[in-house]
Amino acid sequence: MPLSIATWNINSVRLRMPLVEHFLKTWQPDILCLQEIKCRNDQFPSAPLRKLGYEYIEMHGQKGYHGVATISRLPLHELSDRRDYCGVGDARHLSVVFAAGGKTIRLHNFYVPAGGDEPDRTVNPKFGHKLDFVDEMKLLHAEAEAGVSSILVGDLNIAPLEHDVWSHKQLLKIVSHTPVETEGLVSVMTGGAWVDLMRRHARRRRKSSTPGGAIGRRTGPPPTADAASTTSGPPPISQASSSASRSSRKRAAGSARPTTMCLS
Repeated sequence: MPLSIATWNINSVRLRMPLVEHFLKTWQPDILCLQEIKCRNDQFPSAPLRKLGYEYIEMHGQKGYHGVATISRLPLHELSDRRDYCGVGDARHLSVVFAAGGKTIRLHNFYVPAGGDEPDRTVNPKFGHKLDFVDEMKLLHAEAEAGVSSILVGDLNIAPLEHDVWSHKQLLKIVSHTPVETEGLVSVMTGGAWVDLMRRHARRRRKSSTPGGAIGRRTGPPPTADAASTTSGPPPISQASSSASRSSRKRAAGSARPTTMCLS
């Protein structure tokens, strides 16, 4: 049986719960990772999700801002992890462990800071915070746990490759596209033994990063970057990320559309 994982910057899960329900009914992914849920854990709308068969829910929320959640039809092991990146109390990371296809898999769900509008940490603390966050992500290794595969998804807020965007040269001074950000994300991937699954199955020169048939199907808009461990033999099971620029990510009534991939 194929395993499908979807990821979605929902930009307030309570406000857009009807969209989430519609998506789950239509596409029925095994796991859905949400970013920017914008609610505390005790405010998360679990009941309608459980009615749809998603009985396993982990979240890392906070009042009014940020927050990530992972909901699953597959049992989640009691090994979830919520890291406070940069030590500022933001809810931007959650990892869960589940079993599929005879493998144990740790799934990381990230919401990387957007970084504000000015790509200069001396005048824009939000940009400095983003750079520090990405630097700390470099400590995350895909092979950190023996016998455990790793998948990393989320809203990474960085477009690392030239052909991820309509005009790389015109965006070099725009947050999410600056060299210090893109080089930082590439360092996260290379130093942590992660593989960009979209680009593994699509030519690097192709605009908007479209996966090839070897990995299965995808729905929603093409993401820019994502990563997964390659230590377990066959191609990684699933990838998805919503790391488009802030302006494009806020379209469609304030939230990006979800991205789903599955491996047959």
